[in-house]
Amino acid sequence: MGDKPMWQNGFNHGLGNLMMLSNAKTRSITAENVYGEKGGGAKAGVYGSPPPGVTELGQTWEAGKGHESAARDLGKGWKVRPCIKLEPGKETNLMDIDGAGVIQHIWMTAEPHLFRNLIVRMYWDNEETPSVEAPLGDFFCQGWLEYTHIASLPIQVNAKQSMHVYWPMPFRKHARITIENRHIDNSFLFFYTIDYAFTDVPADAAYFHAQFRQERPHDPKTDYTILDGIKGRGQYIGCFMTWQQNAKGWWGEGEFKAWLDGDGEYPTICGTGLEDYFGGAWGFQEKFTGSFMGKNQGPENNLPGSRHGMYRWHIMDPIRFEEDFRCSIQALGWRSEGRYLQLRDDISSVAYWYQTEPHAAFPVLGNKDDLEIV
Repeated sequence: MGDKPMWQNGFNHGLGNLMMLSNAKTRSITAENVYGEKGGGAKAGVYGSPPPGVTELGQTWEAGKGHESAARDLGKGWKVRPCIKLEPGKETNLMDIDGAGVIQHIWMTAEPHLFRNLIVRMYWDNEETPSVEAPLGDFFCQGWLEYTHIASLPIQVNAKQSMHVYWPMPFRKHARITIENRHIDNSFLFFYTIDYAFTDVPADAAYFHAQFRQERPHDPKTDYTILDGIKGRGQYIGCFMTWQQNAKGWWGEGEFKAWLDGDGEYPTICGTGLEDYFGGAWGFQEKFTGSFMGKNQGPENNLPGSRHGMYRWHIMDPIRFEEDFRCSIQALGWRSEGRYLQLRDDISSVAYWYQTEPHAAFPVLGNKDDLEIV
């Protein structure tokens, strides 16, 4: 299994592999085919019983309402159930399948006011705690309850709120994805697609992880922690950060640091400044979105209350570790007489990485009020 080339296992990562044949079996999960079964799509009947799997998966079925009613003149096969309704205060299964394979693409869309009220979680191989846990908007680099265009390789967000992720997510026994609705109103509809392949997973393929953190305000006596407590072997592949200024002036002098494999007080990796790490220079001065890095949100006036968003992907330069890993960034600006100012800014982040299991328990995500953007 581990001796096969990656492309034979369905792990295609470039145009050069697209012409190569593979034994992988392509499947796609939507509200019309909740398990992604072969020949299982478009089976919802107008005013009829739920299509296969809906009840077993625990999703809501409302006969004769919404899109099902819109297809009443056309019947089965004509866009009867393209979306689901998320009940308030509940967690809904989007994916729950057995087998070995890899998720290759996920598409979701939601209105910006829901970005912090919808929580996405992903579980691999029947683990008890999620390997992915983050607010939906932050996971897709959408900070501050605002839509913003992203044109990077692993995450793309297009007009309007069409959110895509292409990080490969392997599983060997089971894959489960849920969405928790913390919003008080259930009158909105949720659209999604999860494209995956049943295939052998190479022995050296690690599991995908993503973790949300925030400090409001940040403690200026320490670095802001992006990721900590990682044990095992893997690679850090990047982060998305939101940053609210609580002081005037330039706020991005802080250095990115990474400790790996037994590092003590001092890190192996120490950068030159925040804007440098996220792909800019000399204070950004404009927004941009690129394949591996971007500053996709925020004004350039650097006034108190200004809110920024930025991402950095270590696709060409993953930070590999064999035993343990943590990383941080300083919150540092300027004060009088050419001196640095330690900042009490409001900061949040989603870190992305691959590692062997088991993973350490994540920090407590917080409740609805803890995550609210005010």
